[in-house]
Amino acid sequence: MTMADQKKTLKVTLVKSTIGFNKSQGLVVQSLGLRKIRHTVTVADTPETRGMLHKVRHLVTVEEP
Repeated sequence: MTMADQKKTLKVTLVKSTIGFNKSQGLVVQSLGLRKIRHTVTVADTPETRGMLHKVRHLVTVEEP
């Protein structure tokens, strides 16, 4: 399998609580699969996911493995 065949992914970690922020931002965090602070998930690197991460960029950290 070559690098082009592999799906690109991102590691996303919740670093700040959603309390006190817009409710829709909390829903975005939840739909990414993040449950509590310091919880990390791996998501596909798609334009849709990038848009979601842009909306909550102040609450999460993103790493490219």
